[in-house]
Amino acid sequence: MNWTDERVEKLKKLWSEGLSASQIAAQLGGVSRNAVIGKVHRLSLPGRAKAGGTATPARAAQKRTTSAPRAPNYASRVTTRTVTRQQGATMLKEEIEIVEEIEYRPASNVVVPISRRLGLTELTERTCKWPVGDPLKEDFHFCGCDSPDNSPYCGYHQRLAYQPVNERRRAAAH
Repeated sequence: MNWTDERVEKLKKLWSEGLSASQIAAQLGGVSRNAVIGKVHRLSLPGRAKAGGTATPARAAQKRTTSAPRAPNYASRVTTRTVTRQQGATMLKEEIEIVEEIEYRPASNVVVPISRRLGLTELTERTCKWPVGDPLKEDFHFCGCDSPDNSPYCGYHQRLAYQPVNERRRAAAH
């Protein structure tokens, strides 16, 4: 079987519509599913939506989200959802990305403690053991501020280290 220009154009059209290789082979006639797959690869046609997600729309959505200008007080959160849609006689599953703009409001009542810059041998039961810096560098130290009973960290570093359960669940869901 020869691939005429007309048959190649029809293959490209059907492929872009999302038909499977078997469906394209049936419509073209006189060609196998594997022959269609081989020709698609030789033509370097872009991938189509299939179970497990897509390559092309995800990249396009990613480019849109990274190139959009953002105000300094906003952050975006990208969530992925799998949806099913019909393309011709075929049901396709594809992953879509949903971008949500979230306003960022820095807390105005946060007081960052001044570190006492203690070394490991200077720590006690009542000092904050929050590490600061790279342990392999000269300027590595521990916070050293006063810590409440039964806590390895000062009040500020406790809030960083321990999140309420509902915030952890919300962060894990996204």
